[in-house]
Amino acid sequence: MITINIKSEADTVKGQGVLSSHDEQLQLVRSTLSDTFEFYDNTNKVCDITHFQTVNFTYLLRFFIYKRKGRTVAHVHFLPETLDKSLNLPWIARKVFYWYLIRFYRSADYLVTVNPYFINAIGRYGIDSAHVRYIPNFVSSDNFHPMAESKDELRRMFSLPESKFTVLCVGQLQERKGVVDFVETARRMPDVEFVWAGDFSFGVISSGYSCIKELVASHPPNVHFLGLVEHERMNSLYNLSDVMFLPSYDELFPMTVLESMSCHIPVLLRDLPEYKSVLFDFYLKGSDIPDFVGQLGKLKNDYTYMEKASSMSEEGAKYYSSKRISDEWRKFYLEVYNSRR
Repeated sequence: MITINIKSEADTVKGQGVLSSHDEQLQLVRSTLSDTFEFYDNTNKVCDITHFQTVNFTYLLRFFIYKRKGRTVAHVHFLPETLDKSLNLPWIARKVFYWYLIRFYRSADYLVTVNPYFINAIGRYGIDSAHVRYIPNFVSSDNFHPMAESKDELRRMFSLPESKFTVLCVGQLQERKGVVDFVETARRMPDVEFVWAGDFSFGVISSGYSCIKELVASHPPNVHFLGLVEHERMNSLYNLSDVMFLPSYDELFPMTVLESMSCHIPVLLRDLPEYKSVLFDFYLKGSDIPDFVGQLGKLKNDYTYMEKASSMSEEGAKYYSSKRISDEWRKFYLEVYNSRR
């Protein structure tokens, strides 16, 4: 039996996609690959493969131990340019951390990215792309799925208006997530309810903190900032919504998109090149606020268009099935293990 230790400390910061990615991936491989692999979660056991989901300094200090007995894998959830748009760090802290981040990635035997678009970006830091693999994120239909309860029944659970077209966004309160555009879109559509689930996961160093803090304190009456919602309630939140709208300016492969697709609700995103190689035609897109208003208005008023958009999401969920993604992990872990010889 090949042993794999999956290490992560993403749970130290609630509400980030890295935590969801780790939990879903671990659940998937344990349930589908146990015939070949034995998985450990955050132990100090030295295994055939050590897979790092986060880039903690204590992990790097033990790299020589992990590499002496086996192979190492690092998950690339972000790069320096991604963090530049997420956090406001003092220049010296930014310089040191970015140096450390690339050092961590270079130290691993293999890298995994959730979006093939970033393989070239990784290569620009002097990392050989021959050691980088693309495996997409995954969401289990056990955790996210359509519910039998009516939307109004679920809206009552969250103290939201009933019988109103409801637009949801799930994400950290950061400038790059498009919070300002989300609120401005809501301002132009007063007959629609807009709900944002998520908070300042990194506090005052979150990009755009002051501006967004003011926005949260003073916003149109049809906007609802729920703060951080417990993971156990997220399936209900998706199901009470008519559409998931994420106007983010920069993403890899958001877990929230997969979660929405698993609930078969339409997904409206900013038209970013990063999405093209992973989301294909499973989503609706817009370039600016007038586009977003137009798309949401059409979803609200055109039943046929709504049905088509929902079907697109359902097809996206089928495409990223558990069998397909677990097969990718099996192939990859065997490749890593056999590279020892």
